[in-house]
Amino acid sequence: MADEESDFAAERSRMLLEIGAHAGAVRDSIGKAALEPRVMAAMGGVPRHIFVPAQIRQYAYLDRPLPIGYGKTISQPFIVALMTDLLELREDDRVLEIGTGLGYQAAVLCGLARSVHSVEIIEELAEQAAERLRQAGCHTVEIKVANGYYGWPEHAPFDKIIVTTAPQLVPPPLLAQLNRSGRMVIPCGLPDEPQQLTLVEKDAAGRISMREVLPVRFTPLENEA
Repeated sequence: MADEESDFAAERSRMLLEIGAHAGAVRDSIGKAALEPRVMAAMGGVPRHIFVPAQIRQYAYLDRPLPIGYGKTISQPFIVALMTDLLELREDDRVLEIGTGLGYQAAVLCGLARSVHSVEIIEELAEQAAERLRQAGCHTVEIKVANGYYGWPEHAPFDKIIVTTAPQLVPPPLLAQLNRSGRMVIPCGLPDEPQQLTLVEKDAAGRISMREVLPVRFTPLENEA
């Protein structure tokens, strides 16, 4: 077991190098040559192998998405890091995540924000995510089984919102639940059009602005209203 953990630590270090190289390659699109050190440290501190199915654990640190069942995937590490970086998280932020999956993105967020509220539509995934997050020591993540299109209004507003499944357009309920001076990172795409990773910002007066960052490919948001 000690040898396995040592191997995973080495693979995690290689993953960070790949994330850094990928960020440099798309610097013109993301507006910077490197991601924030806090984000990279969070990526390096989360044992990604806990958040993938056991039968593909040996691939956990490849910079690629992996299947987690139910037609869903765990996102490519670079995309997880980039989306986290775009949020510009502060330690006192309250974050809403749409699409818990097996909990990896929530685990990364957990080390950077005050609390994470995560919504997952598939009950079996939500149950597995809760256990995996417990194993990883992530105690500030709360999970709800529901349709993520509608967010989690009981706990709104949120300082930051991250969506890991793709609606056609930004859901109005999520815009309403974003705090003033808040940020949302979300992949969007109309049918037959490429999805775009989109940064949504709400200023202090409540005005909304949006910027497309990168073309991406995410599973569609289920039960979109």
